[in-house]
Amino acid sequence: MSGAPGEKKNALDRFLGLFGDVRAGESWTAVLLMFNLFFLLTGYLIIKTVREPLILAGGGAEIKSYAAAGQALLLFLIVPAYGFLASKINRIKLITWVTLFFISNLIVFYVLARWGAAIGVVFFLWVGIFNLFVVAQFWSFANDLYTQEQGKRLFGIVAFGGSIGAIVGPKVAGWLLQPLGVFELLPVAGVILGICILITNIVHARERDQAAEKKDHAEKPLGKEGGFKLVVTQRYLFLIALLIIVLNLVNTTGEYILGKIVTKEAQQKVVDAERQAAAGGTTLLSEGERKRIEQKFIGNFYGNFYFWVSLLSAGIQLLIVSRILKSMGAAALLFLPFIALGGYFLIASFPVLSYIRSAKILENATNYSLQNTTHQTLFLPTSRETKYKAKAAIDTFFVRAGDVASAMFVFLGAQLALSVSTFASINIVMALVWIFLAVAIIRRYKTLSAAPADAAKAA
Repeated sequence: MSGAPGEKKNALDRFLGLFGDVRAGESWTAVLLMFNLFFLLTGYLIIKTVREPLILAGGGAEIKSYAAAGQALLLFLIVPAYGFLASKINRIKLITWVTLFFISNLIVFYVLARWGAAIGVVFFLWVGIFNLFVVAQFWSFANDLYTQEQGKRLFGIVAFGGSIGAIVGPKVAGWLLQPLGVFELLPVAGVILGICILITNIVHARERDQAAEKKDHAEKPLGKEGGFKLVVTQRYLFLIALLIIVLNLVNTTGEYILGKIVTKEAQQKVVDAERQAAAGGTTLLSEGERKRIEQKFIGNFYGNFYFWVSLLSAGIQLLIVSRILKSMGAAALLFLPFIALGGYFLIASFPVLSYIRSAKILENATNYSLQNTTHQTLFLPTSRETKYKAKAAIDTFFVRAGDVASAMFVFLGAQLALSVSTFASINIVMALVWIFLAVAIIRRYKTLSAAPADAAKAA
């Protein structure tokens, strides 16, 4: 992965060195992993484009309210099955077989869709599981390849591929939708996943051949410990799982606050338009005209909102993340909860759309860049079983469990007619809990880093 002592940096090493601390011989693997993540996210966003018309036709929009719970139940069965498979085969077979399984699913969905089968609900559930699993598996592989020191330096560069893929994916889907059609995007996504398998195998072969000990490491199946058992019995992993739940709770509540205020502003636009119509002596607006005014305002707002989140996230990922991780390590976990704490103090004091918009852009952009990459580094000093099995459980089941908890919380708050300021105040309390969990994780991370072999057993 890194060059021999005294090896000089090549042109690619020097170029990537502009964005992070890249040593001689490290650039090719980092670039391959970056492209792998780029294709994964591009493929996912293409699949996501297919999801909406299918769910509307197959189950109605209300299925979204139950999707997180359904996915959590399915993952409760899938995660142990994934752990069992990981105990039987080596890492490259595991990744290849699991990705091929998802590709085969796409082919089946494509055929069923062409036959007119009602696959909307099943496909919606599948997409939520697929997205979490392939990304979690990718980062398990990256954790297995890199040492802790290398991961802190290089993960920021690798993760930039995901930031670009999240931007390019919807564009590619938009370009292909008209000439191909909705369902034909599924085979396209399957081909892109096939490219990911090819890149993974190239990286695996490249790193395995570096030294004999790496070859033995790469070919060895994992132990028999289950992912859920690892999370429950190791405090370090359990704290990470709790942090994921709290993070989702705060973020989803913030999305609800934003949506509530945006809807209120859209309704005000309708009122203003009706006043202008009345002042001009024209007839009152029809129901269809009112709805179009609301939809136009909301659509324009979120289009602009997502653009700035994606742009800021990509900028943070490329220019800042590697440097922060190299200097601070796991302590970078504290950035997002403190940003959330400050943002919701602002929202609680001044529940104005412009302030809420700015706070959520900064929160989401930091979440998708620095927070996500720091989360991946938390598994660097852990065992291989943790990197594949426990990580799969945390990044899939516990993410969806957090979604379920946040949905229940928002539903209860809406039934109690809590104000925006009250929701923001509750998020302030949850952000403090989040900071407490982050500090506890950082302490245990330092213990694991100081004595990995002994600490991993006692974590």
